Amino acid sequence: MHKGIAISAAVALAATAVSATPAAASERLLARGPVGVTIDIVSLNGSGCPPGTAAVALSADNEAFTVTYSKYLAQTGGGSPPTDARKNCQINLRVHVPGGFTYAISSTDYRGYASLQTGASAEQIAGYYFQGDSRTRKFSHPLPGPYKDNWQNTDKVDVSQLVWSPCGEQRNFNTNTEVRVEQGTSDAAKVSFIAMDSTDGSIKTTYHYAWKKCP
Repeated sequence: MHKGIAISAAVALAATAVSATPAAASERLLARGPVGVTIDIVSLNGSGCPPGTAAVALSADNEAFTVTYSKYLAQTGGGSPPTDARKNCQINLRVHVPGGFTYAISSTDYRGYASLQTGASAEQIAGYYFQGDSRTRKFSHPLPGPYKDNWQNTDKVDVSQLVWSPCGEQRNFNTNTEVRVEQGTSDAAKVSFIAMDSTDGSIKTTYHYAWKKCP
């Protein structure tokens, strides 16, 4: 677990003009985020993100933040212990937002690599919620074998279904991700795996913001 790890401060970019969204005319979304956004990791827990194996960074334009993993891999077969078939990572983030603004996570991009034998299968799962809010957004993406390639999934939330951070309150943002693999009818002597990264460690999970002004 890491406590109070400061993440890069936002580049000073002024918020631009707003535009109405067709799905929710009462919500006017900003084209850009406000100046002064920062992110701190409050806690980092899970078998998929041991200490020192995950990093968070805010984009220069305030429109996204990325999580980079280096040891997020689930596998089965070839003598792998049962506990290796499921890996997860829960990240608790404190997002500092300037007064008068609120944000939601509008979409998330996940990428990685998988090698699945014939008869095996994998799944990538994610959930997001604000501290003290029962509204959790959950997404699941199955991946059947045989498969041996990079993979990419996107979780996209409709504008009318966005969950906004409470105005005037500091509520931490939580993300809980998971990768799992099942041996199924595949050869038990052969390994199947799914990873939330790549062989060179360059793959990142990217969370995209939606911004608006508080009432």
